[in-house]
Amino acid sequence: MTKPGYPYTLTLIPMFLLLLYTGCKPGDSSDSLKPEITLEIIDSIAPEREKRREWTGADIQLKKELEYEQYTLDDEYPYQDTVRRFQWEKIKEKIAHLENAVADGGNWGVLSNYKNMNGESPTIKGFVRNEYGRVSDQFGVERYQSAPLYAVENEEELLRYGRDGWLVKILDSDTTEMIRVRGVSFEGEYLVPKRYLKVWGDTISFDKVVAVDVTNQNIALLEKREDVWYILSMNPATTGMHNPPHAQETPTGIFAIQEKKEKMYYVRDGTSQIAGYAPYASRFTNGAYVHGVPVQLPRKSIIEYSPSLGTTPRSHMCVRNASSHSKFIYDRATVKESVVVVID
Repeated sequence: MTKPGYPYTLTLIPMFLLLLYTGCKPGDSSDSLKPEITLEIIDSIAPEREKRREWTGADIQLKKELEYEQYTLDDEYPYQDTVRRFQWEKIKEKIAHLENAVADGGNWGVLSNYKNMNGESPTIKGFVRNEYGRVSDQFGVERYQSAPLYAVENEEELLRYGRDGWLVKILDSDTTEMIRVRGVSFEGEYLVPKRYLKVWGDTISFDKVVAVDVTNQNIALLEKREDVWYILSMNPATTGMHNPPHAQETPTGIFAIQEKKEKMYYVRDGTSQIAGYAPYASRFTNGAYVHGVPVQLPRKSIIEYSPSLGTTPRSHMCVRNASSHSKFIYDRATVKESVVVVID
């Protein structure tokens, strides 16, 4: 006969023993029955984005896809008793330099003093007078139409002149009287008075390059699409010649296209009298434009081509090319998206 409550007594004894064993185990606490929780401390500061490796000319992809096909030159072509060429490797190096500056981001600016419109720069210590009788710095940059560049540590110490059209990055506020800049078209950091600086902002991405070769007297327009630079034209050109007191060489370097004129009127040397006009002109530094064949008054109609194109330097500083090709550049190479790269 089973006694009342006996099965329940047998059930309670094992449960009591289990609690006694687990509760008295040395080193345990009441939390030992809870699941283990691991806390991971996450740094609230996001890791710094790895800086992109600086590109060289080898990283630039060129692809020929001509959209302007008149007067087209080959990569290499005969000229008199020699061979001329498009110096693609040099052009790629300049494009790589520009790409690196774009990738770095920041606030873009352009040095500006066309016809001394923002005031003549002060005279630099140790200046020289060049063959044109103009004050120049140790780099050969004239005071006329240039911006003064001062030492970062001493805003009264004028170190050099900056060419009109040179590109810079603005490093500090662009609202102060003296603005700190880093050169893109030149090396170094300087202070420049605000009035000599066009501020273009931080959304600039140059995707058109007008490449001018003063040695081989040719010109090409390139345009970037995705990761490839397409060669859209390859034409003869004529650049500036050294002939004081009026005609000057086209300066080498990287310049922003700053403005355009459907007709750029020019004056007779040494006078203020208008002598004619050049069609489809894109200005990049000082009074230097990429433009079509000059038209001398009283003629009014555009001249398409000149047999002197692609021969020897003969302009006052400008880059002459066929008028229809100049229009192609005028229409395609927009301000704030385009540069002129002049190589030798």
